[in-house]
This record gives sequence, C-alpha cells and structure tokens, in this order.
Amino acid sequence: MNPVGNPLKVEIGGYQTGNVLPLLHEIRHALRQLLDTGETTTIDLRGLPMAPGEQARLLDFLGKGEISVQMDALGKSEIIETRYPGIWLIVHYNSNQEVMGKFIEITRIPAILEAQTEDMEDALASLQVKLEEKPA
Repeated sequence: MNPVGNPLKVEIGGYQTGNVLPLLHEIRHALRQLLDTGETTTIDLRGLPMAPGEQARLLDFLGKGEISVQMDALGKSEIIETRYPGIWLIVHYNSNQEVMGKFIEITRIPAILEAQTEDMEDALASLQVKLEEKPA
C-alpha cells in the first residue's frame, strides 16, 4: 500500500535497450576478424546494459553447439560452444553458485581450456619422476 492506503500498481513494460542486434553484429565482425587475422575477441556480458530478457534472447539466438565443458578451479566454470563454431559462452561461478563472470569469447579454443606453460612443465617433471620410478 502507498501512503494514502491504495495498493501500488506495478507494470512490467516492454523496455528494451536495443543492444541485442548490434551485439550480434559485433560478434559476426569478431568472427570475421578471427578468420582473417587470428585475433580473438572477448565480450563481457555483465558489463553491457541489457533489459530483462535481452540476454536470454541473445543466448537463445546463439544456441548450443556440440561442445560443453565444466571446470572446477576456484569455483565452477562452464564453457559452451554456441551453434556457431568459434563463438563460445563462458560462465564463471563462485563457491555459492553465483555468477561471477559471463563472457562471449570468439576464438578457436577458449583461453581457459589452454594448458598453461608452467602446468605443462610441472607435468613433464612429474612424468619423468614416475617413469624413472617404475617403467610401464
């Protein structure tokens, strides 16, 4: 009730930012750039102004492709190929399953999936020790 005792009427309007179509064009240009130059692009979806439902429309348009990966490193991450190869949705969660980051990455393979040099060096050293201990 409002101060005069009448119930408040709440209406959900059809407000739209109009950012979905320009964002899709940006993604298309980024894919062209990846093919032409190899340059990757990352778009922070949480940093873009979008009205309720617009992000869902964007993700629905992009759809899901053949690859879906879940990682568990300092919280869960989902890496989902869209129906358009080279365009990926990446979502990072904290330990409470709250979204901490949501990105569209236009790349051949998302950076989060690439093995880090230091990790590979550690793996090489570990493999060497294991092979010296007990041959296969």
